[in-house]
This record gives sequence, structure tokens and C-alpha cells, in this order.
Amino acid sequence: MCGITGIFDTRGGSDINRAVLQRMNDSQLHRGPDEGSLHIEPGVGLGHRRLSIIDIATGQQPLFNEDGSVVVVFNGEIYNYQQLIPELQALGHVFHTRSDTEVIVHGWESWGANCVKRFRGMFAFALWDRNQQTFFLARDRLGVKPMHYALLDDGTLLFGSELKSILAHGGLRRDIDPLAVEEYFALGYVAEPRTIFKQAKKLSPGHILTIKRGQPLGEPVAYWDVKFSLDNPVSEADAQAELIARLQESVRLRMIAEVPLGAFLSGGVDSSAVVAVMAGLSPEPVNTCSIGFDDPAFNESAFAQKVADRYHTNHRLEVVKSDDFDLIDTLARLYDEPYADSSAIPTYRVCQLARDHVTVALSGDGGDETFGGYRRYRLHLLEEKLRATLPLGLRRPLFGALGRWYPKADWAPRMFRAKTTFEAQARDSVEAYFHTMSLIREPMRSQLYSGSFKMELGGYSAQEVFRRHANRAGTADPLALIQYIDLKTYLVGDINTKVDRASMAHSLEVREPLMDHELVEWLATLPSVFKMRGSEGKYIFKKSMEPYLPQDVLYRPKMGFAVPLARWLRGPLRGRVREALLGSQMAESGWFNVATIRRLVEQHESGARDHSTPIWTLLMYDAFLRNVMNKV
Repeated sequence: MCGITGIFDTRGGSDINRAVLQRMNDSQLHRGPDEGSLHIEPGVGLGHRRLSIIDIATGQQPLFNEDGSVVVVFNGEIYNYQQLIPELQALGHVFHTRSDTEVIVHGWESWGANCVKRFRGMFAFALWDRNQQTFFLARDRLGVKPMHYALLDDGTLLFGSELKSILAHGGLRRDIDPLAVEEYFALGYVAEPRTIFKQAKKLSPGHILTIKRGQPLGEPVAYWDVKFSLDNPVSEADAQAELIARLQESVRLRMIAEVPLGAFLSGGVDSSAVVAVMAGLSPEPVNTCSIGFDDPAFNESAFAQKVADRYHTNHRLEVVKSDDFDLIDTLARLYDEPYADSSAIPTYRVCQLARDHVTVALSGDGGDETFGGYRRYRLHLLEEKLRATLPLGLRRPLFGALGRWYPKADWAPRMFRAKTTFEAQARDSVEAYFHTMSLIREPMRSQLYSGSFKMELGGYSAQEVFRRHANRAGTADPLALIQYIDLKTYLVGDINTKVDRASMAHSLEVREPLMDHELVEWLATLPSVFKMRGSEGKYIFKKSMEPYLPQDVLYRPKMGFAVPLARWLRGPLRGRVREALLGSQMAESGWFNVATIRRLVEQHESGARDHSTPIWTLLMYDAFLRNVMNKV
């Protein structure tokens, strides 16, 4: 696991400023504290920070082919590299290391851009082929590892694992993209391929970018997508057996390391399943770690302990105070752009704990998206049944009016919160799911934005992100459609971003066996009834794991990695909220309605309404402005 960065002159072979490249590389020291190296030649500068995991002795980067004409910097792991090495040797390639990185340069020589289709793992890499005068960027299928890039006005291409390495160059214009701001306030993150800056982009998962020197920069090209065919005729019993076999293979591949290895264990189904499989594959006790909270309402460490006891793991628990909110500025500096998922705080802490004992940790991330585990999936399917009873042309005016008329009742039991139901029925499936996933929903965003900012948006809505992916989903199945949208948006922009930044802040590599692309492809062939059976999500996964995990771990209500935001914002963070949100910085931006922000703050402080989500989202945007925009 590493950090990569670099400079490429798309127009010619200008000299690369070594000091600038060094500065870009050093900005990502946390991603790779073990070694740092540069490669410079006319018009090309590559930087690499190394966290040594595999082939510690000879796996240094930048890494070259036999004659030095192809060079790569690489972040991630290619888990099937041991199978690819003999195949590439048979094609005449000579290997000088035992690292997975070397299969990239030889794979490029033999298979060209199609080499990425042969790699199984999490990866982002940049490759320069001097003979072909070709620069090549690639990102893994599910976006586990990040890749940012920017084309400057003079034809210089910058790239980096994190935006901070591009910012360190000094040539990027820090013009905020208003469309990215809309995506942030709707979703809590800036969705691929956009970044918060107009001039910079993220390479989307499953995409490559090929640049021929002297030619205009083209658009990234997709090399992979998941197809929800739902047509697998397998029986339930056979599906359970195959799922266990596939999970064992995925976990086994991710246990290859020359450094201490362990796992996160939250006590939920996904991480518990990963630990159970690891225990069956390891001759030694598995190292596990979890975070507990001193507030019982947010603490599920007892369930983690049950799994740890069952498998006799070396379990470490750290209890975090429920007032652990002092990471706001730290998080803003880590993410380089606005990011509003408050579970970034406990994620940061569990990575910090894990790094004290291991260098590699396996996680259960991706299970909810691929197996159908979110509670919102069940609610969406219920809404879909209602939507099917009337055409949209009737539903939109009827339920739209009811939604506007019915009072908002966040305080009431869910069955009496009819406003949300009415609003959902006035929308089509994609609109409704976007409404569900929005941190700040459209009516409030409209009140929050100033008139001038709305003009800059030009009618753009972050809903277009969902619409774009829905149009490519290739399925009308209600569950498969929203799973596909989540795989392209929430999993990448929220979950993977959170885990990458939190883990690399502590020089910890996290591997996600439930995001193995072959497992994901196979799960997409299973009928949706195998994932959502009645009101039970992850049906086939839970049934498969019944011999391995306690019933109360498998079938208890999902808790998640929550923090007590409402209490923080009324209590210890109250002064900071007023200073940040009602101070000059927000007002001077000209993009926000100050009266709306004041109303949100005052209603929340008084207890009249719970506005913790929009207030936290605003607070993290302010932290971005202070820690990134104002730091040159």
C-alpha cells in the first residue's frame, strides 16, 4: 500500500522540477513511510511513497521492465500476481523481483491496456511507456484505491493518490466547482468523476486513461462494469455452498503478506463473517480489533467479543468517549475536499488502534451493497410496491400536494411520518432513491443556497449523478437497480474514501474481501430474492454463515458506526457551530442564505428540531474552507 504522484508533460519533453516533485511526494508521506523514491526523465516525473507489504526486500518503486523503457508507480495489491508470473515468464519476460508490481509492467508489454482486465485486486497506477510515448492511468473496478488527476493550462498533467499531492504542485487553480458543492450538500461527498476543484478530476472506478504525448487529452474509458443478470438457476443450498467457497478464496488471497495481519471486528455480520473465515484459514489466532463507545446506545462491542471468543482471536478493544469530536480539522486535512460522513471519526480511531498491532487489516466493507443489507433497501422495495399501483402522471400531482401539505414529524414514530412517504410516492424510482440518500434534501438545499449560487448551478441537481448511473444499470429490478447505484456512488464516494483516508493516515493497509470483483460479479447473477427475502436483508449470506456465527450476531438489528451528533451540536460543539456557521466565512462566500443557516442553528439548539445532519454538513464544509482552501 502506497502513495503515488507525478507530472507528465502531454505536449513535449520539458524539464521536470525535482524539488516540486519531491514536495508532491512528501505530501503523502503518511501513505508510505517506509521508503520514498522518484524517477525523472524529460517530460515525466513519478513519485512513490512505500508501505512495504509484499517483497519487502526488492519491491521498491518506481519499477521498470527489463530494458527500462516502461516504468510504473502503483498503489494497492494485485492478489493473483503469483498466477500471472509464470504466464508472463512463458511469454518471455524476466522477473527481477517477487512483487506484484512487476506483473504490471510485463502485463502492459504483453497485453497493453487490457492488462487491467487480468488483474484481480485493488489498484491505482500510473505507467509511462517511452517507446510508445504513452502515459497510462488505471483504477480498480470498485474504486477501493483513489486516483486524482488534473490537466493544467500549459498541458501539464498532474496525478496523485490524494488531492493534496496535486495541490502541492502549486499550479492548480483552486476554483471551487459549484456543481461539486451541490453534490456534497446532497450526498455528503463529491461524486466521481468530479472533485471540489474545477480543474481536477477523479478517475472513476473501472476506468483507464490513455494519453499519447502530443495528442489532446481524451476521456477515460470503462474497462469493467457489473451486470445484474439475476438469472443464475442455482438452488439455495448450492448457492450457500458456493458462496462459502468463494468467500474463502477471496479471504485467502487477501491474507498474503510479509507483515503482521489482522481484521476489524465490529460485531456486525460482514466483519464477523470475514473473521470467521480467516480463523478457518489461519493456523495462528487471528488478530482482531474493535472500537467501543462509552454510550451504550452506540456500543456493539459485546457482539464483537462473542465472535472473538468463539474463534479465540487476539482481540483488542478500545473504548472511545462519546464526545470524541476533536478530529474535525484533522479530517478536513485528510480528505482535501468536503466530506460529511461522521462515522469517519470512529473509523479513524479503529485504524489508529489496528496500526498499533498490525500493518494489514481485513474489513467487511462492501457487504451491505453486494448482499442487499441496508435497511433502506427494504423500505425502498415497499415504496416500489406502492408506486406500482398508480402511474407517475397521477402520483406526482396527488402525492406531491400531500407531501407539501403534511407537516414534517421527525419526532414521531416512523408509521406517522407520512410526509416522507408522500414525497416518495410523488417521484419515480431513481428520484425516490436519491431523495432517500440525500443528507440535505432538495427543499432544504434550495433554502440553504443563495440566489446567486443557484444561478451558478444553472439548474444542476446532484440527482443527475444517480440518473446517469441508473441509465447504465441494465436492469429494471427494483433491488438490483439501487444496488448498482450504490456500487457506483455511495460505496465509492463515501465508504471507500472514508476507509482509504482513515487507514492511510495511520499507514495501515485495509483489504476488502467482500469487494472481490469475481465475488461481486457472481452475486449479481443471483436472483434478488436470495438477497432480500421478505424483510430480511442479506438472506443468502446470513443463511450461509449460520454454522459459523451466533444467531444474535446474524439476526440482530443493524447498528452501524454512529456518533451522537445531535447531542454534540447542542452541547460541547455549540460554540464552534455558531462561530463557523454564523461567522464571516460562510457569509462572505456569497453562496449561502445566512438566514436559513441561523434558523437551522437556533431550532437545533432549542431542541425544537433535529438539524444535526445539515449542521454537521455545513460544519465540515467550513472546516474544508479553513484547512484546505485557506492553506496555500
